[in-house]
Amino acid sequence: MRNIAEFTLIGRVGTIKQVGKTVRVTVCANYPFKDKGGEWKDDQHWNEVTIFTKSIQDYVNEHVSKGDLVHVRGRVRQNSYERDGQRIYTVDLIGLEFGRLAQAAERSAA
Repeated sequence: MRNIAEFTLIGRVGTIKQVGKTVRVTVCANYPFKDKGGEWKDDQHWNEVTIFTKSIQDYVNEHVSKGDLVHVRGRVRQNSYERDGQRIYTVDLIGLEFGRLAQAAERSAA
């Protein structure tokens, strides 16, 4: 049996940046909740996805822009390293599948 740690995101793109040999894309996912007054609010979470695969990097750079609605799947990787005598823990989202669901311009038309 295979052990897995996976994630799925559907959200809007914030930034796309080249970092070394990787492309990093921030994706905002909204989680609705009721506040103390009973009104619905959106709780926004920004997630940074790291893409190592060249073909997915090319797709993102050619077809994805800020504000686009995207679907991302991948694996979760935990790391730790030492800095100034302290152990630092990180969680990386490694994008393995990336697709654009709607362009940013379509958002205002909907």
